[in-house]
Amino acid sequence: MREAFEKLTHEVAKVVVGQDEVVEQLLMSMFCRGHALVVGVPGLAKTLLISTIAKSVSLSFSRIQFTPDLMPSDITGTEVIEEDRTTGARELRFVKGPVFANVILADEINRTPPKTQAALLEAMQEHQVTTGGMQHKLPEPFFVLATQNPIEQEGTYPLPEAQLDRFMFNVTIGYPSEDEEAEIIRRTTSTVEGKPTAVLAGSDVMRVQELVREAPVAEHVIRYALRLVRATRVKEEGDKPQMIEDYLAWGAGPRASQYLILAAKAKAVLGGSFHVTPEHIRAVAHPVLRHRLLTNFNAEADGVSSDDVIESLLEEIPVEGLGAGEKRQMDAVMR
Repeated sequence: MREAFEKLTHEVAKVVVGQDEVVEQLLMSMFCRGHALVVGVPGLAKTLLISTIAKSVSLSFSRIQFTPDLMPSDITGTEVIEEDRTTGARELRFVKGPVFANVILADEINRTPPKTQAALLEAMQEHQVTTGGMQHKLPEPFFVLATQNPIEQEGTYPLPEAQLDRFMFNVTIGYPSEDEEAEIIRRTTSTVEGKPTAVLAGSDVMRVQELVREAPVAEHVIRYALRLVRATRVKEEGDKPQMIEDYLAWGAGPRASQYLILAAKAKAVLGGSFHVTPEHIRAVAHPVLRHRLLTNFNAEADGVSSDDVIESLLEEIPVEGLGAGEKRQMDAVMR
């Protein structure tokens, strides 16, 4: 699996400069049978990165440009009346939409109304499309990799929390370093064009997905992931970090716990480890939790983001099972 990961990152690097952590997180979501939402300002190669990953594996690829006039049938497909010219008989035939591919690039997913956004829900969760009372299975493996612009909100429709929760990762892309940007300029203003080669087949990807799930996880690691997630639920009783009480309106659900463990398994195996540790949980906490924590007005007023809340959570929730209050008391004693 580690060899497969290194092959893929090498192919992606032929086209995309830098963004190593983003590439790793996207491949981890693929290896975990998850979907990923990629958030970044324009010009950071979000679309290029996803299409390059699709070209690096022998999988069918479909790009859907989300626009305000896009209809659900434009994504899932529609039924058309077909006439048999010999008999004159007519029947309905389902014409598959662009969602019938292995890798779906949902470009600028927040530019289409919620009705159209919801057309992806069944596909993302059940890997099927239902129309006219008939279920149509999607090809396996199946991934939705969506992009979103965080700064331009005019003419956009924020994703519903139910749909956000179905994305395993919320991956944020930042600006490249000075050296990386110089390399980008050199590559994109010359005649030399990097072309990735497909290094993995669909069957290889599915085998890697099985390997991720076979990685063992100790009970204390599962409990640690559970404590992190349950501490975000403001309305539930229990000892919580003060930042949770002050700045969160709603916490993460059970999918967060599942994805924390799955992502930590992928992180462990990609790093050459044969078992999952709490450090692997901590390494994937931000992309798994940042879109599942709903901050309140106080957070907006104080300039506190969900990433700030997660950082506080990682600092205050202990690995060994002490509560936040007990940890503060222990720290005071040790001082």
